Amino acid sequence: MKIFNTRTRVKETLVPLRSGQVSVYVCGPTVYNYFHIGNARPFVVFDVLRRYLEFVGYEVTLVQNFTDIDDRMIRRANEEGVTVKELAQQYIAAYFEDAGKLGVKPATVHPRATEHIPEIVALIDKLVGAGVAYESDGDVYFDTKAFPRYGCLCGQNIDDLEAGARIDIDERKRHPMDFALWKAQKPGEPAWESPWGMGRPGWHIECSAMSMHYLGETFDIHCGGQDLIFPHHENEIAQSEAATGQPFARYWMHNGFLNIDNQKMSKSLNNFFTVRDILAEFDPEAVRLFLLSAQYRSPLNFSRDQIQQASATLARLYAARDQARFLMERAQSDVSEGDEEVLRRIDEARAMFLQAMDDDLNTADALGSLFELVRILNVSLSVNASRAALGRFLEVFGGLCAVLGLVARTEEDRLSAEESEEISRMLDARAAARKARQWQESDRLRDELKARGYVVEDTPQGQKLKPVG
Repeated sequence: MKIFNTRTRVKETLVPLRSGQVSVYVCGPTVYNYFHIGNARPFVVFDVLRRYLEFVGYEVTLVQNFTDIDDRMIRRANEEGVTVKELAQQYIAAYFEDAGKLGVKPATVHPRATEHIPEIVALIDKLVGAGVAYESDGDVYFDTKAFPRYGCLCGQNIDDLEAGARIDIDERKRHPMDFALWKAQKPGEPAWESPWGMGRPGWHIECSAMSMHYLGETFDIHCGGQDLIFPHHENEIAQSEAATGQPFARYWMHNGFLNIDNQKMSKSLNNFFTVRDILAEFDPEAVRLFLLSAQYRSPLNFSRDQIQQASATLARLYAARDQARFLMERAQSDVSEGDEEVLRRIDEARAMFLQAMDDDLNTADALGSLFELVRILNVSLSVNASRAALGRFLEVFGGLCAVLGLVARTEEDRLSAEESEEISRMLDARAAARKARQWQESDRLRDELKARGYVVEDTPQGQKLKPVG
């Protein structure tokens, strides 16, 4: 398998540190709110990475953290009148619920920053002792000038980064690019004991401490969104390698941005959609298929039309599975004269799938291989097909779909998906009615949706669906 390594900017053959084992760290959410559709892309993409590595025989240890203490969490907890811990509990539970609906498997370990304060403090203390970090009024900063390779991930030297950055002057820092490892306690904030006084960790040091605790000083793959390359991952490399003298992550994988209706997601444009809102409107498996419809490093545009297309694509895959099962139940022979050619073509499609996934996790081409299998089913497998040919089709088709986390529902499970598609059609009909100024029909559809348990809100970005109450 070849992986595009952000640090070297070339595709490299994956050679794990330990034969037959792959260690992976994926940056998880800051749990102060429901995660949005942009966050969902790395969660789904790197879930597929894990599934594929396991499919080809690796034992995978995947660590995905929860950032459960930072400025945003403190602000949100104060706004809601709860403790930071209570806020974290609420949104960690919500993460598992929403990610589970998208088919994201739980990580091997889901560490929380607040549960690893001793490891974080020990790592900071090591950096201070090595002379690459310093204390200032109870805060501790990493000295970026003391790490010559700073900028190696984003491909810029520190002087260029400093010149291009918008940095407020902070007299507590030696250099403008220095970043906080430990923050002194402010009134009313959660805090822990440290050699520098009561305080809490900075964001970047949390991931270094947790990843090294579970995976070692050097591990195989570090994953995350493109927006994390700088400063988060750059700072992780600096503080980790300065502390250990060893390479940190050997491969860096970053997914491309998700745009909304061809515009970058932006709070100022109010075009953020939480996954929870999207899943109230669309089949979760169709959303997952949409997120895999482009190679993970490419930008991807979210629109309701795209999800509708993914729903239709998913329906074709389910139809193929059900058709093959139907034929299998009625097959009259164990083998038939044309089996050899059909089996060869099925195995060729499987090889195409593996080739696509080995080429930097190209899920778009891998999906094309699934539809080659569907074509083989429609053209070459009929009521006269043998159990051998149909059995091989179901084995290969089912196995490859499982790698992508698709076509996983039983007939009973699919009832809710059909309801979701019907609601989606009703929303489309209501949008058409409003466009045609057919207000009576629009109101009828709104009332019918409410009777099914959903409230429709009309916003500048279109209709938004929420559960009643």
